[in-house]
Amino acid sequence: SLVLAYQTSKHITPEKFYVEACDDGADDVLAIDRVSTEVTLTVKKDVPPSAVTRPIYGILGTIRLVAGTYLIVITKKKKVGEIFSHAIWKATDFDILSYKKTMLHLTDIQLQDNKVFLSMLNHVLSVDGFYFSTTYDLTHTLQRLANTSPEFQEMSLLERADPRFVWNGHLLREFAAQPEIHRFATPVMHGFITMHSCSINGKCFDWLLVSRRSCFRAGVRYYVRGIDSEGHAANFVETEQIVHYKGSKASFVQTRGSIPFFWSQRPNLKYKPKPQISKSVNHMDGFQRHFDSQIISYGKQMIVNLVNQKGSEKPLEQTFAKMVNSMANGMVRYIAFDFHKECSRMRWDRLQILMDQLAEQQDEFSYFLVDSDGKIVTQQEGIFRSNCMDCLDRTNVIQSLLARRSLQAQLQVNTSFLFNKLEEAFSWADNANACAKQYAGTGALKTDYTRTGKRTQWGLIMDGWNSLIRYYKNNFSDGFRQDAIDLFLGNYSVDEVEPASPLHVKKDWKFLALPIIMVVAFSMCIICLLMAGDTWTETLAYVLFWGSASFGTFAIILYNGKDFVDAPKLVQKEKMD
Repeated sequence: SLVLAYQTSKHITPEKFYVEACDDGADDVLAIDRVSTEVTLTVKKDVPPSAVTRPIYGILGTIRLVAGTYLIVITKKKKVGEIFSHAIWKATDFDILSYKKTMLHLTDIQLQDNKVFLSMLNHVLSVDGFYFSTTYDLTHTLQRLANTSPEFQEMSLLERADPRFVWNGHLLREFAAQPEIHRFATPVMHGFITMHSCSINGKCFDWLLVSRRSCFRAGVRYYVRGIDSEGHAANFVETEQIVHYKGSKASFVQTRGSIPFFWSQRPNLKYKPKPQISKSVNHMDGFQRHFDSQIISYGKQMIVNLVNQKGSEKPLEQTFAKMVNSMANGMVRYIAFDFHKECSRMRWDRLQILMDQLAEQQDEFSYFLVDSDGKIVTQQEGIFRSNCMDCLDRTNVIQSLLARRSLQAQLQVNTSFLFNKLEEAFSWADNANACAKQYAGTGALKTDYTRTGKRTQWGLIMDGWNSLIRYYKNNFSDGFRQDAIDLFLGNYSVDEVEPASPLHVKKDWKFLALPIIMVVAFSMCIICLLMAGDTWTETLAYVLFWGSASFGTFAIILYNGKDFVDAPKLVQKEKMD
């Protein structure tokens, strides 16, 4: 087999998978029994010469589907760069290998279900943004890594990783139970990483941006909002900006996450479904848990709420403010800024109002700094927790401004100078696009401002186009995307002996009949307009009849909108909220 650095070779026989590490000189080989599914360590001489050999770059884990167990491996990778001499890779292709050698034991329905589950796994793996390193712990910030014990440093990457950011944690559960095979398991984070070498006034430094998406309460835009009973927020992302200059390292961390109480916003064919705050649960329990864990992880909390303070978003802002006041925790502060109202009519300079309000707080929180001798100079004492409705577009704009201000403090240069010199490298717009594609299915909005510091007409046109694509995906393909994520993360487990799969949900006749009636009626309306009758009254009567039929059917469809969208089948989201 072809041997490369950081590469693992996989040997396949009808009875076993053998995984051999090619880069560390060790004799150990991982043997996976394809019949008993047992995983053991053996040595190179035990690998049969007849085994088919293929290069792989890591084991993502195992999963049980209708046809039995599957092994998921990384087959292609691309180097992103290096963090302090540790190579960082993006996994770009994967293989899903069946333990079973034949599918003859399955019925036609089981075969079909297995095919759907495999397509779900392939869908999750096709979403850009899986990163790993075989020598560096990507799941922790520099500050967390600096404040660890010697015992922590001795642990394997799998043991020490932050479970919030290990997207293949469920797939690796069998590996996690056997410490001796940990080094064959690759913890993979999902999100965004970029690295640039920059120079300002002759000062050369490395600029890195790492966004880690939480795998708790993960999902797609409209099906996963708010928090769960454990206090995990939807679309929670920890973003760390790192500056490496002459051996010293500075880090500034921010988080984003859905408004942390129980609310939902189910797609229903309307452009903007109305958010619903749950009336049947005690919001304070989950809210308290969320901020307790945030304070443990990050220290003081400065909430920056960017939702509209009128219309359908208003109750969310009011409830959030009220709950922060009720909690009465000195570690948690709150500021609301109506982004859309303040920046309406292209007045994006008004963002400075918010930045001025946050300046004192940001100076107090500071950032993490360690000098070239490894001595900690400053720690980051608190964090900005930003949110809008999706925690994507408005949120990213504000996070990029806070990050730029932190970078300015670290480099002690003029802000406008930064704008001109650093924009190409300052990849907050790329970060926005990555996070938005993973949650909403399209690139982010408002990235023209994040990229250039100006709002443009072309940016508005692109935002309109992305909004249309989001509308289509959120209503007609997000159920499948949500099911795929739930299967991948272990929120749903396939039962091999269960005869009735939740994939087979019978739709009522109206779901097929009503759209057909609407299309036929609308077509007849157009035909009547084009092929006028003998008299204008006759033509008008026909047009009114078919027009009323198409409009009436459309109104019925819209009224029952929730029944016509592509809803998740595997996990009942209503029960989760």
